[in-house]
Amino acid sequence: MFSAEELERYARHIVLREVGGPGQQKLKAARVLVIGAGGLGAPLLLYLAAAGVGTIGIVDDDGVALSNLQRQVIHRTEDVDILKTESAANAIRRLNPHVEVVSHITRLTAANARDLVRGYDIVADGSDNFATRYAVSDACFHEGKPLVTAAVGTFDATLTTLRPHENDGEGRPNPTYSCLFPDAPPPGTVPSCQEAGILGALTGIVGSMMALEVIREIVGFGEGLVGRLLMIDTRAMRFETVRYRWDPENPLNGQDA
Repeated sequence: MFSAEELERYARHIVLREVGGPGQQKLKAARVLVIGAGGLGAPLLLYLAAAGVGTIGIVDDDGVALSNLQRQVIHRTEDVDILKTESAANAIRRLNPHVEVVSHITRLTAANARDLVRGYDIVADGSDNFATRYAVSDACFHEGKPLVTAAVGTFDATLTTLRPHENDGEGRPNPTYSCLFPDAPPPGTVPSCQEAGILGALTGIVGSMMALEVIREIVGFGEGLVGRLLMIDTRAMRFETVRYRWDPENPLNGQDA
């Protein structure tokens, strides 16, 4: 049940036919794990909290740096040098005291990923490296959790949703992250954010779209991004979507898996 304060807080959701009271209850009951409280995680966390997601877990082991504030809008100048999990949790509590925040002050690895994702209903990955993305996607497959994952470049970004533990409408397995990206690029071929720079507002766009996709997955409306890759080019202000399918050679749910 909702309190009077919650009914007023979520009124604009509740009047939506696609959400309504039942959808808002699903959000309140949901447990979402967010990987990274940085450029993508910052708007993602804020919009999940504002939407009334009941429990939000945050995985991050970094501290807030002054150079983060150009894009990581969940953190304040006075938060510099404190843990990002602490700064983000404080911001979420200021925004919505009805949300429970669970801080995981660690770096996600292949060794701990399954333990981290197991206690949540859905995972959103805003990490900045392929090793973490593969580890998260593998863990979500084995634990049967849907995954919303995004990546940003200097002026471009991609976003998709993975449910490889389920089949598509034709009875085939849904694609895995490895179906989309069979191999990580060789070390040193993709410059880091520190080396190449990044347009701050781009992370706001993509993190907000991640939140929208997580909310859509929880409530259950519209056509999501399973089997579809959304590509964003901010130089041309162009959005394109391409479809991708299950690769029978992939190591997770392929024919020889």
